[in-house]
Amino acid sequence: MKMWFLSSLVIFLSVNVVLNGATGPTHGKVVVCYLGSWAVYRPDRGSFAIEHVDPTLCTHLIYSFAGLNVKEDSMRALDPWQDLTEDYGKGGYQRITALKNKYPHLKVSLAIGGWNEGSSNYSMLAADPKRRSRFVANSLDFIRKYKFDGLDLDWEFPGKRGGTTEDKVNFMLLVKELKAAFRKHNLLLTAAFGAGKDTIDVAYDVEGLSIFLDFIHMMCYDYHGAWDRKTGANAPLRSTDILSVEYTINYMIKLGAPPSKLVLGLPLYGRTFKLQEALPHSPKRKPRLGALAENVGFQGPFTRESGFMGYNEICLELKNKSSNWSKFWDNESRTPFAVSGKNVIAYDDEQSIAEKVQFAMEKGLAGAMVWSIDTDDFLGDCSAGEDFVNFPLMRYIDKAIWQSLRDLENAVLHGRNAGDDGNSGTGVVKSARGVLYIVVSVLVFRFFK
Repeated sequence: MKMWFLSSLVIFLSVNVVLNGATGPTHGKVVVCYLGSWAVYRPDRGSFAIEHVDPTLCTHLIYSFAGLNVKEDSMRALDPWQDLTEDYGKGGYQRITALKNKYPHLKVSLAIGGWNEGSSNYSMLAADPKRRSRFVANSLDFIRKYKFDGLDLDWEFPGKRGGTTEDKVNFMLLVKELKAAFRKHNLLLTAAFGAGKDTIDVAYDVEGLSIFLDFIHMMCYDYHGAWDRKTGANAPLRSTDILSVEYTINYMIKLGAPPSKLVLGLPLYGRTFKLQEALPHSPKRKPRLGALAENVGFQGPFTRESGFMGYNEICLELKNKSSNWSKFWDNESRTPFAVSGKNVIAYDDEQSIAEKVQFAMEKGLAGAMVWSIDTDDFLGDCSAGEDFVNFPLMRYIDKAIWQSLRDLENAVLHGRNAGDDGNSGTGVVKSARGVLYIVVSVLVFRFFK
């Protein structure tokens, strides 16, 4: 009996090592880390270089962004001095892919597109079969030349911002043709999707794209911001309308996206607001989100973008006692917000991220994605006392995935539903790791019975 148990345990541990590798997250879910290459230009302790990356926290790393060369239908470096080695450049592509030498578990992709690239050029490219063909060949050469493991498509967004109604079909054709070429070289093909229903309906043939994309990175943030002219949660888990993480993921699954290909996007930043009038509050009267605000929010000292603050900026600001910030929890969105006079920050912390991760695991999603790793507290400036912790939100994502999977495994072992909707808990039985943990738990139970 004892030998049977030990043999089974050895098999489990051996497969466990194969699934994990030795250098990255060991829970068997993907953790996709986007890095904005421009973060290196931020001032002072906001400057984030490739050398600041901790690859042990990510399974996939995505360097953002490359652009589109419309004359040659090819990819181009948007910041040649930062990205390339020519003319004494800093060689960002080379440095980031070199991380794989020390961290063999890591997959490093290059993202093309982004908000500043717009939509119209991608729309015209996708509409022309000959241009699509040239782009497929050229992008394959580009990815292989710089030794990336794949391409991440960040067209923001098909059918919008200068796009056409035909973009939905043409994007599907582009992805299909890219996958046919990339598959031959075992390269990843992923895409970042907008989270709003209006964008999903216009931009994506969800069921069709799911066939050809390895993962779909859902940008489940920017649901609210200063553009609403009122305060709101940046990434509400739930809401009374369709602007929430819960609605987005459920809608994608309804449209045919396999949960095993969906990756839940988590923001390592918040949205800022300037109120028209200060919110009165007291221990008996707590403020609520939804207050009228100006159409432009305030800036952080590092990112210097109106209406936006990285978590590294937020945590420092909230620690500043002279700023007189008061923190609150919004039960409807399951997110925190902070108030100081006429200023409001809606953001995510450990608790709100843990609840989103739990939701993702109950839905059986592939894992989590962050935008972006360079705005976590990567230097540990907000650590309390002698307990130094850098990348606190990234580390909490790892912890939350582990805890959520354990909870699901316990629920399966004890014959309980993992969630309330009947669709929860599928991830653990679909993932090899979940099955292995269940098996070994049963073995331990039988052995020590």
